[in-house]
Amino acid sequence: MKKKILFVASEAAPFIATGGLAEVIGSLSKELARKGGYDVRVVLPLYSEIRQEYRERFKFIGNKTVPVAWRNQYCGVFEYALNGVIYYFVDNEYYFKRKGCYGHYDDGERFAFFCRSVLEIMPLVDFYPDVLHCHDWQSALAAIYLKSIYCSTKEYANIKTVFTIHNIEYQGKFSLDNLQWLFGIDGYYQGIVEYNGCINLMKGAIECCDRFTTVSPTYAEEIKDPYFSHGLDGIVRRNESKLCGILNGIDLDYYNPATDKALFANYDAKNVAPKATCKEQLQRMLNLQVRSDIPIVAMITRLVDHKGLDLVTAVIDEAMDCDMQFVILGTGEGYYEHYFAELASRHPQKVATVIAFNSDLSRQIYSGADIFLMPSKSEPCGLAQMIASRYGTVAIVRETGGLRDSITPYANGGNGFTFANYNAHDMLYVLKEALTLYADAQKWSDLVSKAMNSDFSWKSSAVKYAKLYTDLIG
Repeated sequence: MKKKILFVASEAAPFIATGGLAEVIGSLSKELARKGGYDVRVVLPLYSEIRQEYRERFKFIGNKTVPVAWRNQYCGVFEYALNGVIYYFVDNEYYFKRKGCYGHYDDGERFAFFCRSVLEIMPLVDFYPDVLHCHDWQSALAAIYLKSIYCSTKEYANIKTVFTIHNIEYQGKFSLDNLQWLFGIDGYYQGIVEYNGCINLMKGAIECCDRFTTVSPTYAEEIKDPYFSHGLDGIVRRNESKLCGILNGIDLDYYNPATDKALFANYDAKNVAPKATCKEQLQRMLNLQVRSDIPIVAMITRLVDHKGLDLVTAVIDEAMDCDMQFVILGTGEGYYEHYFAELASRHPQKVATVIAFNSDLSRQIYSGADIFLMPSKSEPCGLAQMIASRYGTVAIVRETGGLRDSITPYANGGNGFTFANYNAHDMLYVLKEALTLYADAQKWSDLVSKAMNSDFSWKSSAVKYAKLYTDLIG
């Protein structure tokens, strides 16, 4: 009999995506289904921004009333099968017919409704999972509700729970007076969710779940440290017997330079030569000097402090004295948007700044650049360094979180370049090492081949999740 796994998440590719969480849900669920032995299903909110091409294929299953504290709210349920995975979409236009997934004044109520719906629709869809796998604070209440409200009901009593922290910075904090009024949690269970004088939903999920995971082994260790934990290190250490870190992967079918239609030319690890065309066309498109002998250093990132941009701004002018070009794509804080726009104006033909979020352009940069810079202060996993390597662009990363677990130093026979200290000149030193190696065509070609042949698939990670589920189910 197949093991039944139900993912609870606020987004999933290809339906709705704002970041790495969506890619993880879409890719991991597909890989588990592909393995066989698993009946994998995913529950998502039915956001209005889910594209019509998908919505028109959804099958209406039915509807019911869902209690949200003192309110009773309509919940419609739609079903769609993709890549061997069944997706359920819970519908309530009051909560989800809005622009954007997050950032609304009533996000607490919206995701309380969503999490309560997950448990309420199980009889309607006739699916009681062996494992309920919740992701980040938006789904934390599903684990909390299961253990506090539903666990005494026969059908729910044996459901095991896994909670995955994709980023511990976002914990779902609310004032204590919302305990019963907003979330419908009895005062008897206040101690589960209370932390530092407020409701903390991530803390509650860690306390309630049978196991909790992070998206890389190094991050699982880091969040025990106050420097990385955003205040939850005590809770993590208290529950560390339940903790493990499993490195994310990427969808190799989607991120494939041999078939990617966004690229100027297609190539693979056996024939990298067409990558030169990608580079030339990228230079032309971004008004950079067209030169094959000069390396392009690229960043594709949110323009915020913790992505290491303070390191970059500290030494970028010194770096530009080297024979290199620099391309940055992203949006974020106004200071950095202005800084990098001004940098481009000071270094025409050497620097290109694009303040935008553009998926096709990002893959054109991955394929056309030579070096990918990712000097994050913290990075739970990171996917960009994996994607860059897949496209033959050598990564330079700081040794933190999943960056440390996926990129290993060239000097030790690895697939990229790394530096440990959060220091601008340490980063610059390693960048200059990479620029020096680039001048040796054969050594650089060997490193590109090693990067492209790195295994960033979901196969090995899916095996680890499968073992986790098996250990829980028994």
